[in-house]
Amino acid sequence: MFEYFYHEIIRKTVVSFGTLFNAISVKHKDDAGNIKSSIRVPLSYGPTQKFLARLEQVPELNKPVQMNLPRMSFELIGMSYDTTRKLTTTQTFLTRDLNNNQIKKAYLPVPYNLNFELSIMTKLNDDMLQIVEQILPYFQPNYNLTVDLIQEIGEKRDIPIVLDNISMTDNYEGDYTERRALIYTLKFTAKTYLFGPVSSNSVSSEIIKKVSLGFVAGEASGVARREVTYSVEPRAIQNYTGTVTTTVAKDIEKSDTLIDVVDASGIISGSYIDINQEEFYVESVSGNTLTVRRGQDSTAILSHVSGSDVKLITAADDLLIEPGDDFGFSGSLD
Repeated sequence: MFEYFYHEIIRKTVVSFGTLFNAISVKHKDDAGNIKSSIRVPLSYGPTQKFLARLEQVPELNKPVQMNLPRMSFELIGMSYDTTRKLTTTQTFLTRDLNNNQIKKAYLPVPYNLNFELSIMTKLNDDMLQIVEQILPYFQPNYNLTVDLIQEIGEKRDIPIVLDNISMTDNYEGDYTERRALIYTLKFTAKTYLFGPVSSNSVSSEIIKKVSLGFVAGEASGVARREVTYSVEPRAIQNYTGTVTTTVAKDIEKSDTLIDVVDASGIISGSYIDINQEEFYVESVSGNTLTVRRGQDSTAILSHVSGSDVKLITAADDLLIEPGDDFGFSGSLD
């Protein structure tokens, strides 16, 4: 049941969350309104108490300067299963390995909420207001963050980062030797997904690529007089290789069934072509004019301008059909 795998999903989510706040700055102006200093607010991973302790520590000989403010810190403080986004636990899906182009099998992801706490520490109230105002407008109350959860199969997801609440404290108590620390704490929830192991072996051999039906004619108790087998195989309805056979020589309207191309020498009758993801069936070829049937396999019938690429759909494209893509069938009688 348990096998080793590590997609670094939690780590990637933590890093991605931190990058949201690593470009915040505060500016100080003089009485004339001119900017006299601009400070990029440092961001670190760690608990707030750790930085408060450093803030209050007595300087030593090897630490003549105390920690400067403003400063921000964040940490992962918890995680929980999200029942509102629950999916079927045993359902799997097929995907393609980007490294070797093999088809792999993986289980559907499990929804988990990661809880984060972002602490903002400043000495001046105006610094705090500048920082907070650079953050809050983006959360209404959530901000979508795209994370490459499993790079091996190119599984990218939009992770909503939800701002749950904001709390404020000011520890400006004590004598004149105490340093002031104005602290705002923002709590967030990242609605991410955790994936189980992806199969290490290709499942291409398990995919049904051809289906045949046999028909027998004759009386029930007699000997069959004739046998017919009808076979179907999946067929690509778009060009995947990117190879351009020719280009359109004249604008094509939606009602046209005769189309002119620059060079039809590479196209034969009975073949399929792809023009801007509309699939055409070529009934006949006369010179550089093709007689076609439009919108094959429920592809949208579109208008096409002169110069559009004409791509031939071949058996090589049949092998490159992506999991989840639409496809057609080629049938034959034996």
